[in-house]
Amino acid sequence: MLVAILSAFLGGLILNFMPCVFPIISFKIMGLIGHIDDKNRLRKEGIAFMVGVIVSMLALTGVLLALRAGGEAIGWGFQLQSPKIVTVLALIILASALNLSGVFEAGLRLQRVGQNQNGKSGIYGAALTGALAIVVATPCTAPFMASAVSYASVQSTPVALAIFVSLAIGFATPFTLLSFAPSLSKKLPKPGAWMETLKHFLAFPMYAATAWLVWVVAQQTDASGLASVLMCCVILALTAWVYGLAQRRALLEKKSVWQYCITIGLLAIILYLIFSPASTLQIKENTQTTTGQISHQPNKATAIKWSPVALADAQKTHRPIFIDFNASWCITCQVNDKNVISTDEVQTALLKTNTVYMVADSTNYNVDIVKAMADYGRDGLPLYVIYPANGGKPVILPQVLTKSGFITALEQAAKL
Repeated sequence: MLVAILSAFLGGLILNFMPCVFPIISFKIMGLIGHIDDKNRLRKEGIAFMVGVIVSMLALTGVLLALRAGGEAIGWGFQLQSPKIVTVLALIILASALNLSGVFEAGLRLQRVGQNQNGKSGIYGAALTGALAIVVATPCTAPFMASAVSYASVQSTPVALAIFVSLAIGFATPFTLLSFAPSLSKKLPKPGAWMETLKHFLAFPMYAATAWLVWVVAQQTDASGLASVLMCCVILALTAWVYGLAQRRALLEKKSVWQYCITIGLLAIILYLIFSPASTLQIKENTQTTTGQISHQPNKATAIKWSPVALADAQKTHRPIFIDFNASWCITCQVNDKNVISTDEVQTALLKTNTVYMVADSTNYNVDIVKAMADYGRDGLPLYVIYPANGGKPVILPQVLTKSGFITALEQAAKL
């Protein structure tokens, strides 16, 4: 148990350097620089960030454990298998980007916009940033983290909670320690007008994250679902503009009732598009056959859709088998695919070793995939498994792949 807790803590630390967390760095940077001269406030915001991370992790873990107790087979990142939740997350990040772009101000009392140096909104904002960071981080699984999360999934509730809290503390520790660093003010530039330019620039990683999540929804749904999420994004942008207009009118002590009413109405439209029975944000039907090919290109290994039956059939061929458990919302999966699996060197190795290449796509919920991952002792993506030729125990590869390591594993599997 102690090893799992320490592994979770280390995994949380490393999670800060995974690509899915990059958009949240915008808020971390602004939080550090914005109050560098107010050490007391900076420390409070550091603590608030950690509290937000822990509370969000507890909420996410509570839902995960409750669903599992009810008989549901789900794993880490399960919430991203719902196009509606992915859409909500995309809209939250888009709203954050619009806030950074100056379309509207969030978390500040209107009469103190741009002047709120002593209020509590910055602390609340830090806590909300921590909560959002955990949700955004779920598409990634860092080294040390996979084994800890998998161990937690089969333990009692108190043990599981302890492991996930350790993961949250590890994730929040770097930012919180920086907020307590006494020499921080000497190394970071002083606040000034340049911060407004930086703030606007940092909005663009958030826009990029929104675009990625819209792409994920496109993989999960059909053209109608994509149209819905794009419409929600446009309406949200209009909502932010109207709300910002109301804020500016309030600063001039002008009535802005109509603007607030329009804001509420537009938000209601967004909620209807997402959650109404008529919503087109539904998981598309999978028309692919159980043993169908996913892709076939010249000089490339043919990817076959994984299933328990397809795996059993492949094992009868006495060839090496490589199973790629991935999802469109798993950024680490996409990075590994682009930089390793899809490269000419690795594809040539797959062909040379006559390896059966199988893909288990968990973009949408698939109970067979979740159960298979549990059998391998894993609870989160990515997962890469190689079966040696002529039988033998499966080999689980690291979650961050390298070309040399992957090719070596294929060659060893082909020799057995």
